[in-house]
Amino acid sequence: MEIFNDQMEIIQNSGYNFYNPNKFKENFNIPKQQKKILITIDDAFQSFYLEAWPYLKKNRIPFILFISTEPLGKKGYMTWDQIKEIEAEEFVFIGHHSHTHGYLIDETNDQFVKDIEQANKIFLDKLGYIPSLFSYPFGEYSKFMRDYIAQNFEFAFGQHSGVIDINKDRFELPRFPINENYGDLKRFRSIINSFPLEYEQLFPLEKKLTKENNPPQFKVKFFKEQKNIENINCYSNELDKWEKSNTNISNQILTIKFRGSFNPRRGRINCSLNDNGKWRWFGIQFPIIKN
Repeated sequence: MEIFNDQMEIIQNSGYNFYNPNKFKENFNIPKQQKKILITIDDAFQSFYLEAWPYLKKNRIPFILFISTEPLGKKGYMTWDQIKEIEAEEFVFIGHHSHTHGYLIDETNDQFVKDIEQANKIFLDKLGYIPSLFSYPFGEYSKFMRDYIAQNFEFAFGQHSGVIDINKDRFELPRFPINENYGDLKRFRSIINSFPLEYEQLFPLEKKLTKENNPPQFKVKFFKEQKNIENINCYSNELDKWEKSNTNISNQILTIKFRGSFNPRRGRINCSLNDNGKWRWFGIQFPIIKN
């Protein structure tokens, strides 16, 4: 909580406002908005309710709480009564985080759909509605999962790092992880002062990697208006080793020649750009399936 308090004070002292999730849909497509900070919390642990919730409530700081329906009420998790208590506040938004919070990427497509539908029934029973925002458990998703979520929700968040901008896929939105391993204040200051590295298209569309498509054919097409792209630096963890990626940029298109395959469980690519003093960033995560 001491670090969390410091992080919240850094945001406020930096002149940034918190983003109210209730305005997310109506404001998403507005270009050139003033940067705001959106806080999201996954899993609805009891520790959140006991430690962070009193602080957020006292200061009326808006956030999204993504909950999985199956663990609620079990040891270490919030109860539905506690969920309803915080959901009653106008600055709180409840998000959908599946039913089991399992490694759904390992399941069949039918099993994935069944898991989401089971959670939907429970949300309807307990809250009277199905949340319109979704976050993928562990940030893992295939193209099928992304497309299914796109047909049934308004937005979806992963766990790849980056800054949201108007051009990001509404069902593959990035989030910077802030936890015990990635929550130190120096990194936190850097994150909240970063800018989006905008692009027109990113490939492959299929983020789920198997023996047949690992390593992926990775390509990013930038807008013609994006300057200084020759300054982009990318790092990736193929072969289980973080190193600077072998990149090539031609005609506003960035490609990476990987050193080898990504190893289970996740492959990651992070790219940054010093754009005349503004640090721009995007990250991509690939779940790796053994087969």
